[in-house]
Amino acid sequence: MKQENFDKKYMVHPSSYIDEPSKIGDGTQIWHFCHISANVEIGQNCRIGQNVFVAGKVKIGNNVKIQNNVSVYEGVILEDYVFCGPSMVFTNVKTPRCEYPRNTSTDYMTTLVQKGASIGANATIVCGTTIGKYAFVGAGSVVTKDIPDYAMVFGTPATIQGWVCACGDIIVKADANKVICNRCGTHLKIK
Repeated sequence: MKQENFDKKYMVHPSSYIDEPSKIGDGTQIWHFCHISANVEIGQNCRIGQNVFVAGKVKIGNNVKIQNNVSVYEGVILEDYVFCGPSMVFTNVKTPRCEYPRNTSTDYMTTLVQKGASIGANATIVCGTTIGKYAFVGAGSVVTKDIPDYAMVFGTPATIQGWVCACGDIIVKADANKVICNRCGTHLKIK
């Protein structure tokens, strides 16, 4: 923890940088070589792994876990209990160009990752998409369109391969609109 943060209720490794103003919740841990830009909101009890970059105006909920080597760019919103696997990628501009930069707030598209969703290692999330509650994106997948709640997707582009319960188990389809979890017995209505 940096000397100037001893009065804070969150932990920042000395090799990391926090630009002010930023809001960081109690119990959050920010590990080695991270950069948290100004005007970021990070909730309580988050775990920010090594070499993570968080751009300005990003909002991160409570109990979020961001693994090593992830960049969370402006336009991304992570709700509570989101899991971002190692080296997964968010984009924020659909058609980037070097000669004609698109780097203002009006150029950035919103990407929403809803409560409890998990994104596997090395997945790419194309901007402007919504990942539904408790959805599961498999490692190495490329998400190019919205993912419904509880959907398990993988592939390039990612497509629905099944359904996952909030507890994390794959759930079995009972009929056209219902699924049942064998582990916890939850009955879910799917869209």
